[in-house]
Amino acid sequence: MPKTDTRLVAIDVGSAKVGVLIVERAEIEGEQGLKVVGVGKAPNRGTLKGHIVNIDATVKSLRRATEEAETMAGTEISRAFVGVGGSDLRSANSHGTAYVDNGDRGISRADIDLVLNAARDVPLPPDREILHAIPQEFAVDDHGGIADPQGMLGSRLEAKVHLVMGHAPRTRTLVRCLNQAGVEAAEVVFEPLATAEAVLLPDERELGVLMLEIGSGTCGFAFYHQSEVQHSGVLPFGASHFTADLASVLRTSFAGAETLKLRHGCCLPGLVDGGEGVNVPTVGGGASRTIARAKLAEILQARAEEMLHLVQVEMEKAGCAEQLRGGVVLTGGGSKLAGLPELAQQFFSSDARYGVPLGLTSEIEGLTDPTWATAAGLVRYAIAAEQARLPLVRQGSVRGVRGVMGSLRQMFNDLL
Repeated sequence: MPKTDTRLVAIDVGSAKVGVLIVERAEIEGEQGLKVVGVGKAPNRGTLKGHIVNIDATVKSLRRATEEAETMAGTEISRAFVGVGGSDLRSANSHGTAYVDNGDRGISRADIDLVLNAARDVPLPPDREILHAIPQEFAVDDHGGIADPQGMLGSRLEAKVHLVMGHAPRTRTLVRCLNQAGVEAAEVVFEPLATAEAVLLPDERELGVLMLEIGSGTCGFAFYHQSEVQHSGVLPFGASHFTADLASVLRTSFAGAETLKLRHGCCLPGLVDGGEGVNVPTVGGGASRTIARAKLAEILQARAEEMLHLVQVEMEKAGCAEQLRGGVVLTGGGSKLAGLPELAQQFFSSDARYGVPLGLTSEIEGLTDPTWATAAGLVRYAIAAEQARLPLVRQGSVRGVRGVMGSLRQMFNDLL
C-alpha cells in the first residue's frame, strides 16, 4: 500500500491500549464532514501512568494497532498526531507585556507575536520543554478581554497565556517508539486539551466547564472559561486503581476484580440494592464467596472521592472553583463507572454528564464510546493545525481564539 498523507491519523497511546483512528474528509448530507475509515486497537503493556516503561512492548502495540487500522482503511500510515498525558506534565498561566508604536497603523501581527513570546519566556529546568502556549486574552492599554488586538491603537500590549510543560526526554521516547513502529509524529499534543475538543460544547466552554478524562493509569483534567483553557493537568490515578483496590480489599485476582468492577461496579452505594449480592472469585481457583454489592460500592467510592478531591484542590489552588458554571464532563474509559456523574455532581455542586466523541461519522460500531474521546480530539486538533500552518504573525485569530477549535489553532507549532 502506498504511503499517503491525504488522510488524518490520530494515535492515543494509553496505559491500557493503543488506539488508532484514520479519518478522511467526506461530504455528509451535503456538508463537509469527517468520516472514520480505519480503526485499530491493541492492548498496551509498555506504558504505566502515562509513561513509557517498556519500549519494545509499546512499539509492538503501536504496530498491531496501526496495522489493523491500515488494513481497514486500505492505506498505509506515514504520519500521525499523537497524544501525551503523563502525570509529570505541568501547566501554568503566564503574562507578557510589549510596548508598541505603530502610529495610526495599529497593532500588527508582529507585535502580537512579540507579546506572546514574552509570555512564554519563563525559566525552565533543563529537562523541561513548553509543549503548548495558548492565548487566553489580550489587553491594550489596560483594556482587557480582547480576543484579537490586531489593528487596535495603543502603546502597551499585554497577553495572558496558558502554558503546558512536558518532560523532554519522555516526549522524545514517545516519538522514538512511533518511529520504530514506522510512523512519523506530525505533532505531540497534550491529551486533555485534545480530548476537550471532542467532548465539550461551546456554551459549556464559555460558562466554565471542567473536563475529566479518566484513563487506565491517569486522570487528565482541563478547565475552560470564556471559551479558553484556564487550568489543566494530569493526576496519577485511573481506572486501574479502582481495580487494584477491589483486588486488595476483597483478596481476589486483578482479573477477577476487573470483572467485578465492569459488571457490578458503582461508586455510590445509595444507587445499588442493599440486598443484592455478588460472587467474588477466590485467588487460586477456590470456591467463590458472596458479598453485598453495597460493599463493592463503598470500596469504589473511597477511591472515586479521593480522585475528585484532588481535582477539587487543583481547581481551588488555581482560583477556578467559583467559575464552574457549565458543569463537569466525564470521559475516557474509566468514566463509565456507574455513579461517577452523581458523585461528581455532589462534589462540585454542579451538573455532570458523560462526554462522548463529537463531530465524527462512521459505520464502525463503538466509536461513540468515551474510550475514543482522546483519539477523536486528536483528529479535530489535526484539522485545526492544518489550517494554522502559517506562523501566528500571518494567521488571523479572531475566529481561532473564540471558536470551537479556537484554543488549538494558536498553539504548539507557532510559538516554539
